[in-house]
Amino acid sequence: MNIQISKAALGDAEAVTEIYNQGIAERASTFETKQKTVEEITDWIRGQGERYPILTAHNEHHHVVGWASISSYSPRDCYRGVGVFSIYLRDGYRGQGIGKKLLQALTEEAERIGYWKLTSRIFQFNAASQNLCRSCGFREVGIYEKHSKLDGRWIDCVIVEKIIPRNIN
Repeated sequence: MNIQISKAALGDAEAVTEIYNQGIAERASTFETKQKTVEEITDWIRGQGERYPILTAHNEHHHVVGWASISSYSPRDCYRGVGVFSIYLRDGYRGQGIGKKLLQALTEEAERIGYWKLTSRIFQFNAASQNLCRSCGFREVGIYEKHSKLDGRWIDCVIVEKIIPRNIN
């Protein structure tokens, strides 16, 4: 499959919204429970800027089939080089290497911007996301037990991280 990775454009907002809302409905990757609107995602894309990139994966028909982003780990200056990443794929496009291409591109973008570490939390039962991170060189640091409730059920999260050696001074 021919996949192109690019920075998200405002025109991608509808597809990014659909993919994120699918992730919310599946209850396998986010504690978010409220579906997002295209307007909310448009504002998010508009507001991210250079420091917090959003990348999209487009198939050969130029349809967005996945996205990945970096958000702030903490507002404290000492953590300016640590980013929290998210990645979502449209159902029907998982298990085809698209997530790996997206996460590798996001890591390259993080390196270019100056991040020294990417981190995330993965639901402990989400083996596919854990495998994706391992395949991209992330290590599992530990588990946040009972990190939050989702639909009345406690969820444990696996903490993953990847150091970007080039940016360690």
